[in-house]
Amino acid sequence: MRNVIGIFISFAYIAILMVVAKYFERFEKEASRKFIHILLANWWLIVMAFFDDIKYAMIPPIAFVLINFISYKSNLIKVMEREATEQEGLGTVYFAISLIPLVMLSFGMTQNPLIGLTGFFVMTYGDGFAALVGQTIPSKEYRIFGTTKTVAGSLTMFLVACIIMITVFVFTNTAMWFVKAIEISAVATLLEAISVKGTDNLTVPIVTSLLTYFMI
Repeated sequence: MRNVIGIFISFAYIAILMVVAKYFERFEKEASRKFIHILLANWWLIVMAFFDDIKYAMIPPIAFVLINFISYKSNLIKVMEREATEQEGLGTVYFAISLIPLVMLSFGMTQNPLIGLTGFFVMTYGDGFAALVGQTIPSKEYRIFGTTKTVAGSLTMFLVACIIMITVFVFTNTAMWFVKAIEISAVATLLEAISVKGTDNLTVPIVTSLLTYFMI
């Protein structure tokens, strides 16, 4: 029963985020997109609180993939989508797809939801705040594989990832936690910088969680 409740709460939480983001869209569309991106991180707390069966935990991610793909093709949920000419590509779809291996890793291979949490939080909080800071604070821009990034944004990505990784490693009493946190954060920041067309929504969470699995 707890798993079923988790499914309903998952969809209710996403629906609430969409409604709130739609309200903020009237002020700044990109900010509303990043609002969704960042606060989606809290969905993993719902996962940890309600799911203990991988079959149930997989239902929301699979549904999110289908919904996001339909939205991308038809611009159904406008608050989530950028213009087709922008560099995001299938980023919203990749975002949902990444949840599938994270759930499999957390509830299948390791039985440790903290593994998936690291990748999901680094992607949502790290990449989300990196974009907001990069657009707000003037700093030097650089281009990699045709994608424009900012120094301020990349530094924010690294710092946020460090905070997340240090918190998890300290909580789990991981040896050499500071060094490992720096290493994983550096890799996540590099992946965010070099991944094109929204593929950072795949590379960052999956690689971060795998590195955490091997280091924790």
